[in-house]
Amino acid sequence: MTKHDTSEYGVLVESATLQIQRMLPGPVERIWAYLTDSDKRRQWLAAGDMEMKVGAPFELVWRNSELTSPTGQRPPAAAEEHRMESKITELDPPRKLSFTWGSTGGVTFELEPRGDKVLLTVTHHRALDRSTLLSVSAGWHAHLDVLAAVASGKDPTPFWDNFNKLKQEYDDRLPT
Repeated sequence: MTKHDTSEYGVLVESATLQIQRMLPGPVERIWAYLTDSDKRRQWLAAGDMEMKVGAPFELVWRNSELTSPTGQRPPAAAEEHRMESKITELDPPRKLSFTWGSTGGVTFELEPRGDKVLLTVTHHRALDRSTLLSVSAGWHAHLDVLAAVASGKDPTPFWDNFNKLKQEYDDRLPT
């Protein structure tokens, strides 16, 4: 199992807004490609072509069981595939990308060069109920763990095992 540094955990910056950060190997353009290029993004999050234009709609397609080998134990409620319609709401390449998160919120990615590394800040807005907040927190954390491993040329921890462990940890960490 992955041992997580306390600083790797997401924090609530508002009651329904999670923020999580990762220091990744640069340069910033490389990490930008992992956010915007469908083939690179599917390695750690979800596939889906994006037209790099504010207002452009796109679809994200998750196949979390394909992210790692082995995959770990998928929760019974988790589907093999999940699709979500989104729309780009803010774009400042290669520094900032924001888009809607289905019909319930939005997510912002911000990239900041730090020497030969890049600080990635992910902010997920409007996770209104505890169940959603726990899934969003564990989900972003597990997906970012995969991104950090892939970007560093390492094998990621089995996705579903990590997600399941993190969901319990966030339940213990986040205020009720």
